[in-house]
Amino acid sequence: MDTLLIILVVLVVLALGVVLWGVGAYNGFVKSRNLIQESWRQIDVELNRRYELIPNLVETVRGYAAHERNTLEQITALRNQARSLAGQSGGQPTEQRAAVESELTQAVHNLLVSVEAYPDLKSNQNFMQLQRELTDTEDRIAAARRFYNANVRDYNTRIESVPSNIIAGFAKFEKATYFEVNDPMVRQAPDVNFGEISQRPTAAPEQPQLGQQQAQQPVQPPQQQIQQPQQQPAERPPFEN
Repeated sequence: MDTLLIILVVLVVLALGVVLWGVGAYNGFVKSRNLIQESWRQIDVELNRRYELIPNLVETVRGYAAHERNTLEQITALRNQARSLAGQSGGQPTEQRAAVESELTQAVHNLLVSVEAYPDLKSNQNFMQLQRELTDTEDRIAAARRFYNANVRDYNTRIESVPSNIIAGFAKFEKATYFEVNDPMVRQAPDVNFGEISQRPTAAPEQPQLGQQQAQQPVQPPQQQIQQPQQQPAERPPFEN
């Protein structure tokens, strides 16, 4: 009887431990999901801020740089597409929206670089203000994206790990979507060839000049150069007092 009671108590304790662990795991998923949603709102605020700045930037550049027509049309189209996808997804992140936002980021960056050819535009106060605001907005988007992706990574890892994946499957917690930069120019690492660097001579530019000088001035044979100092004393007349 005592043995049966002990076994029953052990089973109750184990069951209670499993229940408490399950509740803790479930609450952890809820906390992580809310943290992801909160971190995404920070990105969404900055993205909407960029939507508001881009039309003013396009109109300002259009007045000074008519040759950038194709770039301005591309930025306007990407901005409208990104805003439409944001409305369709209810402001939530999707892979399609992340790809469009990445293209928009690159297009705005290319435009800001191309205006270096227009001094009048660079000195325009309205453009300078828009450039500063867009730069600050892009910096905040990048920082918020890193924070969001870190939370998504931790959340998705718990969903795929054992035994927390049991609770995730039972409660139907789904993996979150990363907000990544898909631009290959941003992802590409710089190509450094250490072989070329190690083989690069220090006086390489001077070698062609030396070759040209040697080609212009004839070089005496080695025997003449050696014999010449010996013949000079014989040809010199003696000094007379």
